[in-house]
Amino acid sequence: MEASRIILEVENLVHIYDSGKSPAVDGISFFIREGETFGLVGESGCGKTTTGRMILKLLDTSAGIIRYNGRDLREIRSGKELMRFRREVQIIFQDPYASLNPRMKVKDIIAEGIDNHRLAASRKERDERVAVLLRMVGLSPDHASRYPHEFSGGQRQRIGIARALATEPCFIVCDEPISALDVSIQAQIVNLLRELQEKQGLTYLFIAHDISMVTYISDRIGVMYRGKLVEIGPADEVYRHPIHPYTRSLISAIPLPDPEFERERRRIPYIPEQSNPSWSLRPFSPDHYAACDKNGNFS
Repeated sequence: MEASRIILEVENLVHIYDSGKSPAVDGISFFIREGETFGLVGESGCGKTTTGRMILKLLDTSAGIIRYNGRDLREIRSGKELMRFRREVQIIFQDPYASLNPRMKVKDIIAEGIDNHRLAASRKERDERVAVLLRMVGLSPDHASRYPHEFSGGQRQRIGIARALATEPCFIVCDEPISALDVSIQAQIVNLLRELQEKQGLTYLFIAHDISMVTYISDRIGVMYRGKLVEIGPADEVYRHPIHPYTRSLISAIPLPDPEFERERRRIPYIPEQSNPSWSLRPFSPDHYAACDKNGNFS
């Protein structure tokens, strides 16, 4: 991928839910280039979603800086500035069942952003924009007058994607958008996201716990463990040549549709040592970093 400008920078980001407890996100730093997909992967509870919600300004940061297009998000204070930010940065939620209002028709769900940002001059233009969005995500304009309960999980997630696209955003946080879907549908949604990215010039933060799927859609990957980034680098490089023991453990747990392989597969356990303040992300090859101390010893 050709080098392009950095659209998002995260620097020493921290979030603590309750004073005195361990941070949910503990001093992580990364950047995302315009037009790329950055995958954030790790087990449940490692801080992935918390990171995404801080980027969206749905959660306050306890410490650290988030810059979007070079601007510190803490400087966005007025309602007008926040509305502009909300238009450019959207989210696709994890649960396609809980994230759609069951009392609203599909056209009204998708058009919420259009209405809030006054992007349509008339009811006719609004309906036309909704029809275009439905086609973009592989649904029929006839679906606009139906309710969420009339759709399958995969179709509901397509509606959620259409809603995220309604404001013509530049950056989308995909918060585990396939984890609640059947395996047979997951690939369809991921391929749709890739197609939309190419056509619309979108930038994604793709959050998930399945490192094989994250590798498929991402340009670069960050691996999180207990609030920290333990490895970061090009997607194929991290997947094929993992450095950190935790990354190796994640990859060893991936099942394959091969009975002979599965009989022989052995998961690599990860048993972290006691925390050491000297651990930090250090380069092992160009753009490939892993958390270790200055002597190359891992956590």
